[in-house]
Amino acid sequence: MKKIIENVAEHPAVAHLGPGLITGAADDDPSGIATYSQAGAQFGFNMLWTVVFTYPLMVGIQMVSARLGCITGKGLAANIRENFPLWVLYAIVGLLLIANTINIAADIAAMAEALHLIVGGATHIYSVTFGLLCLVLQVFVPYENYVRYLKWLTLALLSYVAVLFTIDVPWTQVAHHVVLPQLGWDNDTIVMVVAVFGTTISPYLFFWQAAQEMEDLRKANGAAAGGAGSVPLPHDEARRHLRRIRWDTLIGMGFSNLVAFFIILSTAATLHASGITNIQTSAQAAEALRPLAGDFTFFLFSLGIIGTGLLAVPVLAGSAAYAVAEAFDWRTGLDLKPYEGRRFYSIVSVATVGGVILCFLPFDPMKQLFYSAVINGVIAVPIMGVMIILGTREQVMGRYAIGRRLRWLGWLATLVMAIAVVAMFGTM
Repeated sequence: MKKIIENVAEHPAVAHLGPGLITGAADDDPSGIATYSQAGAQFGFNMLWTVVFTYPLMVGIQMVSARLGCITGKGLAANIRENFPLWVLYAIVGLLLIANTINIAADIAAMAEALHLIVGGATHIYSVTFGLLCLVLQVFVPYENYVRYLKWLTLALLSYVAVLFTIDVPWTQVAHHVVLPQLGWDNDTIVMVVAVFGTTISPYLFFWQAAQEMEDLRKANGAAAGGAGSVPLPHDEARRHLRRIRWDTLIGMGFSNLVAFFIILSTAATLHASGITNIQTSAQAAEALRPLAGDFTFFLFSLGIIGTGLLAVPVLAGSAAYAVAEAFDWRTGLDLKPYEGRRFYSIVSVATVGGVILCFLPFDPMKQLFYSAVINGVIAVPIMGVMIILGTREQVMGRYAIGRRLRWLGWLATLVMAIAVVAMFGTM
């Protein structure tokens, strides 16, 4: 069995899927599942259009971040530090660390609740266990093995595809509502659209994909652990990497949005159809599914929460660590030994342990997610603008500066997010 898994992992079609696939899958974290479940329960099939609409925008902005990491051999924060005032860098990185820690808390709490629903037991013990597991894997597992583990965890999202085979779906109605949604555009509708947009296009994804492209470039160059990966690539090699980035990002973001589509679809076809319209957490959605769709559907939904949480928490903590470490010009990299990357891993520890501690405080999980979404929404717009400016500068990207089509797609994504932020503050 082990040999079969290794052969599959080394197959060219799988080996070329990495940063984009992991980034896309991490976007469907337990807090994202809660948002998508709430969208399906509250609005039925009428919110399916949102994940279709955001797909090209998500692809465009993630492709810019991936190209920055690959061509410059530096993470997003390092590029910002070299090209913008320090106050811009510190403001963005500080808010990112706060938002990611809150998001980690919400994800760990959701994983603990999901496991409690399956086997019973104390959720606080599960929270500590999940937090320590994610922390140990990041600090002590070599980067090459760690990335392979993250790739396999993306399969947990297939549980939401499997859910559709356990319920009846009126596909004709689904197609109709995707093309012609019936929405009143009142306060609740606008807030939900903003929530879906903010959940789908999140700042931590920008930092993570750029950092992982940087890590892959280090590996290709044979650079030392935590060292610079900015050795210029030969023209043919650079073009090959950019082609890989394009397909990796298209597939990864497609996978992410397809799973989000299925989560909204499955909760709309079950919870909304049965009159259950108020879902606050992903675990609550799983529990509500049990009497409607059976134990197997409930188990698949709960398993997906745990699997995606194990994938998302390291990405959230890792992206915060890359951002902070690059802001202060520390050594970075998941390939560093613990004693070599003390500062880098200290940020991973602060974010993860901070998230666990928040699980023990008397905070409303939904308020945590709300404030995290507010911070993410606020910082996403300037980060996206900065990324596009960096991507178009020849002194940063050389001959591989982003072209007109990708530039306009990136600015369109930024405009949409800016409108979403304005709408969010207008409806608070």
